[in-house]
Amino acid sequence: MAAADRILAGEGVVLGTARPDLADPDWFLDAVTGRRAPEDTLAFRIDHRDESVTGNIKSVWEVSRHHHVTILAAAWWLTEDTRYAEAAAAQLRSWWLANPFLSGIHWTSGIELGVRLISWAWTRRLLDGWPGVVALFEENPVALAQLSWHQEYLAAFPSRGSSANNHLVAEATGRLVAACAFPWFAQSEGWRRAAADQLEQALTANTFPSGVNRELATDYHRFVTELALVAGVETGVAGHPLSPSLRDLAVRSLDAAAAQLDVAGRPPRQGDGDEGRALVLDDQDEDPWEVLLATGAGTVGRCSWWPEARPGVTSTLLSALYASAEAEAADDIVRAMGARPRVRPQDFADAGLHVLRTPAGREPEIWCRCDGGPHGFLSIAAHAHADALSIEVRHDGVELLVDPGTYCYHGEQEWRSYFRSTRAHNTVEVDGADQVMSAGPFLWSGRADAAGDTVTTTAGGSQAWSAHHTAYARLDPELRHDRQVELDEDGGRLSVRDTLMSGTTHRARLSWHLGPAVTAELGDGVAHLSWEGRGGESHQGRLTLPSGLTWSTHRGESDPPLGWYSPRFGTRVPSTTLVGVGEWQGLLELRSTLHLQLDADTTSPAHRQQVGERV
Repeated sequence: MAAADRILAGEGVVLGTARPDLADPDWFLDAVTGRRAPEDTLAFRIDHRDESVTGNIKSVWEVSRHHHVTILAAAWWLTEDTRYAEAAAAQLRSWWLANPFLSGIHWTSGIELGVRLISWAWTRRLLDGWPGVVALFEENPVALAQLSWHQEYLAAFPSRGSSANNHLVAEATGRLVAACAFPWFAQSEGWRRAAADQLEQALTANTFPSGVNRELATDYHRFVTELALVAGVETGVAGHPLSPSLRDLAVRSLDAAAAQLDVAGRPPRQGDGDEGRALVLDDQDEDPWEVLLATGAGTVGRCSWWPEARPGVTSTLLSALYASAEAEAADDIVRAMGARPRVRPQDFADAGLHVLRTPAGREPEIWCRCDGGPHGFLSIAAHAHADALSIEVRHDGVELLVDPGTYCYHGEQEWRSYFRSTRAHNTVEVDGADQVMSAGPFLWSGRADAAGDTVTTTAGGSQAWSAHHTAYARLDPELRHDRQVELDEDGGRLSVRDTLMSGTTHRARLSWHLGPAVTAELGDGVAHLSWEGRGGESHQGRLTLPSGLTWSTHRGESDPPLGWYSPRFGTRVPSTTLVGVGEWQGLLELRSTLHLQLDADTTSPAHRQQVGERV
């Protein structure tokens, strides 16, 4: 309710930027640069990648996904206060009139149309019972035209080839939801069948058998899983449930998402992330991962090892609709649930993703995400970073060694290049070059694939992971980087051993990027770390750095960029980066050890049981 009231008061925030006009938006305004994108130019003649033409395109597009409209509609559903319904209706009428078919920036990207259709379907559903809803939709020629145009566009211009990633999943989901929710057209049944087939093909192609999204960008894993859940609910309500194989894939994606979260419920930060949402009915500041897990728990059910998730408007409504779907669909889900993991998975070998972590219930948790898999999805790996063998480390949910995030897509080329570069990640850069060269903001000239080697666990409380890559073979055919990461649960130590082999002389650069809450004092080969825990308590750690390299600290530098962290899309804050550089030829071994204070309760039954089992 507070979120809806802020929208009415014009106090909106979109991707970190204030939108005081959100009560009556300028649909073509980029609030970041102040530019206005074209509104009456043929869509196919607009270069939406040119900021001088469109402004920051993500900022322009985001408002027209109409997530704020579904919040207003949800507020009416909760209260029947006509202010919310009238505001939602006014916004839709405004947008429909301002955006005739193929005119302007909002017809340049299919994913935007797909997400918009989902918002419209839910606006109509939530406003059902409001006296003006039929006049807004069924009896409104402009609304009917827009619904038809959107579906015709998506049928004619799907994302293809190397762009058939989350975009295609969103386009297919939008088509499918619209055909089910608005079966008012002669083509509706054909659109529904075609969209269902398209969604099954796209989601299958985009997902590893383990359930991890093939783009290897964690935020897009969540987005695509949301889309699958929304599609599953909508088709079930319409009496055309998704195939059992597709529903099973959605369940595996949910389980993979839940398994990667740390003790604070936070996901990894691998690859790009732009906070994309399939459907927003709660305050947009609510944790989208908690919304996802609550929705999953209320629809397909949760595994016993899932973290708890507080329900909200989105999860409650989707769960209620799911419960009303055909019994046959529910039976298929129950059968699929029989194959679900009984314990929390840590290794997703097909995705090259592994999580080292202390056992559940042992506090404080040490969590480490290791990256040793494919570079990204399809040939351009659009949302991948040059981050092979990088790691993230957290202590009781506080980020110690971080992936810096995304920050931006268009318009700030230097910053886009930095945040996806090798030097921006916790891995080794060679000769000042990325592991793979960038050919554009969403394009790589090759691949930096890594390969997992071993995963081991010992009875003594040690877990280890190792992998390697040869992405720098373009510089030296003999150049290979191997990394082994070992977690000593009892000793509270995380050890990283990097081994580089070469045939000629090269310059190595090892980076350790610290979380924004971590302060560091660099001494003789040791960085003394301190940070505040989630409960306000003080913690200290020690990072022993490899000898043979010259170490320095960097924070908030801009020429060139170094020492930055992006907590959300469109925002960056200074953070400390430790950089070690040195030349080598032949064999180079680098050992880094993170020593953490473990204040575990050694009197707890769980700890006594673990000790007893090891003895």
